[in-house]
Amino acid sequence: MRIAYLECFSGMSGDMFMGALVDAGVPARVLEETVAALGVGARLEISRGLRSGISATKVDVWVEGEKDLPRNTEVRERIRHIEETALRKLRGKTEEAHGHSHEHPHSHEHPEHQQHGDLPSLPGEISRAGVPAPHEPLPHEHGHDHSHGRGLTEIRGIISAASISSSAKKTAIRIFEALGAAEAKIHDTSLESVHFHEVGAVDALVDIVCAAVGAEALGVEAIICSPLNVGGGMVNCAHGTFPVPAPATVELLKDAPVYSSGLQAELVTPTGAAIVKTLARRFGAFPEMTIEKSGYGAGSRDFPGHPNVVRLVIGETAAVASLAAKTATESITVLEANLDDLNPQVFGYVMDRLLEEGALDVFGTPVQMKKSRPGTLLTVLCKPEDAGKLTQLIFTETTTLGVRRRKEVRQTLARRWENVQTQWGEVRIKIASMNGAVTNFAPEYEDCRRIAAEHHVPLKQVMGEAVEAYRGRG
Repeated sequence: MRIAYLECFSGMSGDMFMGALVDAGVPARVLEETVAALGVGARLEISRGLRSGISATKVDVWVEGEKDLPRNTEVRERIRHIEETALRKLRGKTEEAHGHSHEHPHSHEHPEHQQHGDLPSLPGEISRAGVPAPHEPLPHEHGHDHSHGRGLTEIRGIISAASISSSAKKTAIRIFEALGAAEAKIHDTSLESVHFHEVGAVDALVDIVCAAVGAEALGVEAIICSPLNVGGGMVNCAHGTFPVPAPATVELLKDAPVYSSGLQAELVTPTGAAIVKTLARRFGAFPEMTIEKSGYGAGSRDFPGHPNVVRLVIGETAAVASLAAKTATESITVLEANLDDLNPQVFGYVMDRLLEEGALDVFGTPVQMKKSRPGTLLTVLCKPEDAGKLTQLIFTETTTLGVRRRKEVRQTLARRWENVQTQWGEVRIKIASMNGAVTNFAPEYEDCRRIAAEHHVPLKQVMGEAVEAYRGRG
């Protein structure tokens, strides 16, 4: 299977993902034509730059001739400090040359700068004013507001009217709906009432639609994502100062593996989180694969000693080359305990807790114990390193006075997951194979149960349709 592995060791944003797509081989014209098809007065600027020594592709969104600013508060403050310092130096030089005092009524500032309170507008002007330009040129903050609110209905209309594939439209709308659902929960409102503020800006619309189109253009069957480095600190949003990661980002990344390297910056934006959560089939470590090519997408900032890039690696999974792998062999630990005085309701709870804590399998077997008392043999299969904590849980949650432990070897078939589409939503199918041939497959129970409950349809009907959808693939 041809896959893409997305490495988010420096977080994830829409522009970083676009840069990685282009760097990995998606033609720039595909994204440029997508932006033109949206008809929102935007264009892309694609360049190359270094991030801590790694060469990467940088994609910037220009709207009505203006470059979108990084939303990070620290960057905005840095821009403001540089411009204010430059303004003071320029005023000092002007007064010295013309003999004017600081309070002279005749100003030599450009009217546009007077209006917006920003001087100067270009890194070159900053440098000439005696202020060292930053490592990365920083854009000028214009008075035009790209963060006006857009409702989901308006966004759906823009996407639906664009000349892109129907599948890319559906993906882009799903990303926005995921984003909207997170915002609605955080702000205690309905999905249709959400106005997206920053995420509804034209640049985010471009990010999301280009992500959908570009992911399709990669020609991969699945995107797998690494754990995400979310950063830390505080960030300014439309609703005030929020902790990093922002509340919407936290909501979007539920069930995804995340961590912070300690870098005090917003590394995963809500837009980036929505893109990852929608496009990634699963999260995990670098998969076993044969690498074909890779691409790096640059972030707006250059952190000393930390490459601010996202990496996209394309290749074939070793599972395809080794679906010839007959069976895998692994060592496991088996824990057993006899229970004859435990409330049956508690037994079900204990099973759930053991599985939550990492047990590979848990089951009970009816047994006849001493003095002819009926009982249950609790059996737990687990990784050797988890045996200690699971034994402690059994002692804590059951009435047993002893737990037996032994090591065993088990052989397993090669397994993988595929998603199928039913009329109610996606369902995962677990597929087992031996020597490259499929031996068993079954729909994921939890997916089917959730769909049955949400749509009030029989569980067996959902499971049956998922099976037929898989068989329909041939």
